[in-house]
Amino acid sequence: MDVVTKNLSVVMVRHDLENLPASELPTPFRWRWYEPGDSAVWTAIQREAERHFPIPDDLHAREFGIDDGPLRDRQLFLLDERGAPIGTATAWFDNGFCGGPWGRIHWVAIVPQAQGRGLAKPLLYRACMRLRELRHYRAYLVTSTARIPAICLYRKFGFVPFIRNEQDNEAWRELTPFLTR
Repeated sequence: MDVVTKNLSVVMVRHDLENLPASELPTPFRWRWYEPGDSAVWTAIQREAERHFPIPDDLHAREFGIDDGPLRDRQLFLLDERGAPIGTATAWFDNGFCGGPWGRIHWVAIVPQAQGRGLAKPLLYRACMRLRELRHYRAYLVTSTARIPAICLYRKFGFVPFIRNEQDNEAWRELTPFLTR
């Protein structure tokens, strides 16, 4: 079996943001934070990277609202050697997850032509560090069982399965053979 049989949503948590596995961004790549108008840039990256479902025009507004203020501090863009955006991750928040405030790693994506170049780990590291800088002490994320390389990366960063019900148990049981290779 090379792929999971079902693409199920799964939640992963990290109960603290201490001792993150540091990862430097390789040269010549660099970062920048959200600027007004970047919702179209974010959408383009997501569309190019997403293999499992379509990305509608209004997804950015639905996920992050229309106020650019919080995004300036939370939405990160990865730039190539020419300064073109090739990846994104958001150090978002959820004040009601599990009854309290949590940081949220949200919508991590790298365009296919830039994947496999050692960029995902520094992108995730920078987003997690941003959550710490913004005084979040724990974090969660939502992904799906079809994203095995991403789940493996999240596990290396100390994110663990968050089991709420039998469907979550089923999803992680199906993932187990892929995570023990």
